[in-house]
Amino acid sequence: MPVFRVEKNSNYTTMCNYHLRDQGLSLKGKGLLSMLLSLPDTWNYSVRGLSSITPDGVDGVLTALKELERLGYLERNQQRESNGRMGRAEYVIYEMPRKKAVFGITVYGKAVYGKSGYGHTGYGKSRAIKY
Repeated sequence: MPVFRVEKNSNYTTMCNYHLRDQGLSLKGKGLLSMLLSLPDTWNYSVRGLSSITPDGVDGVLTALKELERLGYLERNQQRESNGRMGRAEYVIYEMPRKKAVFGITVYGKAVYGKSGYGHTGYGKSRAIKY
């Protein structure tokens, strides 16, 4: 069996392997999460911006974002402007899914019976992603 080695001299990303080995996460979800984790904090995050650097388009990016949110890799907080209109959506991106405790049972990535858990892990990056 051949051995593949990648020489990492510059311009590479170090991230947790958890999401890459999660069998419940699609390749699209794994790819988008890896891309989000690799982008610099100063990058202008938006659905259109993300779709401009992938061949999937806006619908593909939205589908992957919803999957990441459903599985607990992403938490969305919709902000409101002073006039009451919907503002920017802030996303917190997790390298590992956020635990959600429900009725004494801890589950990873999805709420059971519509109840979300409490607490916060330190494995997150806060990103404002605009629609």
